[in-house]
Amino acid sequence: MRSTRLTVAALALALPLSIAACGSDSEMDAGSTDTMSSSSAPAPSASPSESMSTDMAGAPFGPGCAAVPADGAGSFSRMAKDPVATAASNNPVLSTLVTAVTEAGLGDTLNTTPDITVFAPTNDAFAAMDKATLDKAMADPKGLLTTVLTNHVVAGRLAPDQVAGEHETLAGTKITVEGSGEDFSVGDAKVVCGNVQTANATVYIIDGVLLPAAN
Repeated sequence: MRSTRLTVAALALALPLSIAACGSDSEMDAGSTDTMSSSSAPAPSASPSESMSTDMAGAPFGPGCAAVPADGAGSFSRMAKDPVATAASNNPVLSTLVTAVTEAGLGDTLNTTPDITVFAPTNDAFAAMDKATLDKAMADPKGLLTTVLTNHVVAGRLAPDQVAGEHETLAGTKITVEGSGEDFSVGDAKVVCGNVQTANATVYIIDGVLLPAAN
């Protein structure tokens, strides 16, 4: 297990890292989002299994889905065509997450890794974090920030009937999802909009940030 964690960490930390200021949602300019979108790799061609997963996975669910644009680049239909980091960069609900991913240089990795599940914290989830903890993470993009972000990603596209249970994250940590149907929680965080499809990932938008136990 130690070898697996070191391998994943080395892959994530080998990416180029950009240092950018972290602030409130109103302080984030369009540059961060544009940088992420333009620097990210093009969407990989979906395999037959991926296309089937997207077509047959069912509709997104949860009260938070109402905040997702009905049309345009940030809509569910458009997100399904883009790789996950690009899809998130077009969704105003996830703009703080996009800033953090850009700082850590993880956009290309998320865009080009096939078949993953991402638990994506909302802007409000980041705003509710302890400021000292958030500042500490943003000041350490090669270490703590990368660990926190990869703590939200697991291998495999988990459908709602598969997502409950314990999962190993790309950070080498464990997270536990509880619930069924359209009611799920991940630790103290609730899934507010689940089963969102992108070209290479299934996304569950959550109302809390999943901090590794050591932090």
